[in-house]
Amino acid sequence: MRELTADLPKPMIKVRNKPILLHIIEGLQAAAIKNFLIVVGYHSDAVRNYFGDGTCFGLRISYATQAKQDGTGRVVSLARDFVGNSAFVLGYGDILVDPINYKCIVDLPDDVEAYISVTSGEDVSKGGAVFVNEQMELVDLREKSERWSAISERAVPFYNAGLYAFRPSIFEFISKLKPSPRGEYELTDAIRELAQSGKKVKALELIGEWADVRDPEILARLNQ
Repeated sequence: MRELTADLPKPMIKVRNKPILLHIIEGLQAAAIKNFLIVVGYHSDAVRNYFGDGTCFGLRISYATQAKQDGTGRVVSLARDFVGNSAFVLGYGDILVDPINYKCIVDLPDDVEAYISVTSGEDVSKGGAVFVNEQMELVDLREKSERWSAISERAVPFYNAGLYAFRPSIFEFISKLKPSPRGEYELTDAIRELAQSGKKVKALELIGEWADVRDPEILARLNQ
């Protein structure tokens, strides 16, 4: 985002006259989520000053700081104490979805350990490639790779859409993560191991508008 993020983090860039992060929080709030943990890092004061403790939004907002940019797996581990024994929703701070999807992602069935949202029509080599069976159960998940494992080599993958629901069991698999070839601790590796341990992880295909606000061109299109 070049100069657009000189003084503020990307989630605070405005789309349709409000910060990306506010779109996300309002969508989750409409789905009856009231307690939030926002993981901050770069220019964290911009986020803290805007949202405060959440009182002005009718919410309870806490913060955690990611001191080192070493992957999505390590980010999620910062939420361990906040989550306790509850299921929780995780969203990336630069992903916009149709708000109706939040109502679906929070409704985690009793026999499902995690939801991973997916979409189609995206270049999976630039994100997570999600492979599922006929019941939309996860069988494989690969991060930013052009090569698949034997289990999925003949399948057409969905694209990881960056919105999840988990039970606390995910932290067990996060704690076992090793650095990926990119040198990062990948949340997607933990999700794959969770599914392959015998726990049911289901993919939820999003409906409506979806956008990864990753560059000025996408931002301009959203603001037209």
